[in-house]
Amino acid sequence: MSSETREVLHDIDTHTDHGSTKTYWVIGGYLFVLTALEIACYYFEDELGSMASAIILALSAAKFILVVMFYMHLKYDSRLFTGVFLFPMALATLVIVGMTVLYHVLHPLPR
Repeated sequence: MSSETREVLHDIDTHTDHGSTKTYWVIGGYLFVLTALEIACYYFEDELGSMASAIILALSAAKFILVVMFYMHLKYDSRLFTGVFLFPMALATLVIVGMTVLYHVLHPLPR
């Protein structure tokens, strides 16, 4: 057996732990429910008040994490890839939170 053949077989063996079709259907169901909750929050925005945007952002973050973990296969890859992905995501989250605090909490627009 050549070294190329061994390498291909090794690659096939290491990628067999990915989720099954059932896993993807379950994650799709969760994404559907989270999207329905986002739409409901938008629909009941007047009743929820200022909490509506925070709830929608949290639901969006949950959907983002599910998509990245399962559909982009980050859950099954090396921890190095997770770190390379999470650092910029954490930095972007801090920037968004900082801008929200700066422009909506410390200096709100006059009504």
